[in-house]
Amino acid sequence: MPEPRPEDVVDAINDISGVHPGHRAAHAKGTLCAGTFTATPAAARITRAGHMQGEPVRATVRFSNGGGDPGIPDYATEGRGMAVKLYLADGARTDMVALSLPVFFARTPEDFFEFTRARKPDPATGQPDMKRLGKWLGDHPEAGPAIQAAVTAPPPASYAQCEYNGLHAFRYVNADGEGRFVRYRWEPEAGVATLAGEEARERGPDYLQEEILGRIGHGPVAFRLSATLAELGDPVDDPTEAWPPERETVDLGRLLLTGPETERERGDDVLVFDPTRVVDGIELTEDPILRFRHHAYAVSVQRRSGVAVA
Repeated sequence: MPEPRPEDVVDAINDISGVHPGHRAAHAKGTLCAGTFTATPAAARITRAGHMQGEPVRATVRFSNGGGDPGIPDYATEGRGMAVKLYLADGARTDMVALSLPVFFARTPEDFFEFTRARKPDPATGQPDMKRLGKWLGDHPEAGPAIQAAVTAPPPASYAQCEYNGLHAFRYVNADGEGRFVRYRWEPEAGVATLAGEEARERGPDYLQEEILGRIGHGPVAFRLSATLAELGDPVDDPTEAWPPERETVDLGRLLLTGPETERERGDDVLVFDPTRVVDGIELTEDPILRFRHHAYAVSVQRRSGVAVA
């Protein structure tokens, strides 16, 4: 089938979660935090990007639940997101978008669209057509690891105690013009922790939103950013396929969260986290899902805010 229109993809997401004016089509429920990112010396050796040279860089961070309904309780079974916007000294901005899943479930926009359409609930039952959904999953075994992780993961104890994976590969280029393909990951300094389902429900429908702000109020919250380096033959354009666990990793830096974000998403401010917004020293791959995300985000932004994105 031809590549779907971004408008049709956003419509398909809305068919699952509903239309919620003023909210993102996906990851509708979330909390903003402020902080700083400071790169390690090792980061500058693999990329000349401005935010990887060692000087502290201001950051806006949004933690979120994966679904498109802002009313879904925090204990619902779904992936979690961590999006980071960095404000460079030269005025440029760059975004990093990560999920709690180990890999993605679709390798092309067509696959994403068909899977999303297959999940559309039947108005009579409120459930998707399991025969159609089962056929799609049977035809796309590469989706298995991501979906298995999403449906079996217990609720997190905190947004600050999840690991978040960038999923897509990028080419990092250093000052000498040498390039390496990498995938990045945010690792919580507080460690990973989960809850039993009943305990999560007892904490309330907004416990993740409340907990992260309360935690930051009692002291800084930190994540380490690491990069896994690809070797020859590792897939760099397919977000459904994991790289071997023995690949070399590099500690890129530390993200320190210091409080709630009070300067963004106020009034007419429109905040967008777009993984294709990169700066010199970081290049996109030909990953079709990565390339498509900007166009889908543009549609979602226009619908929730009225602001057109180029």
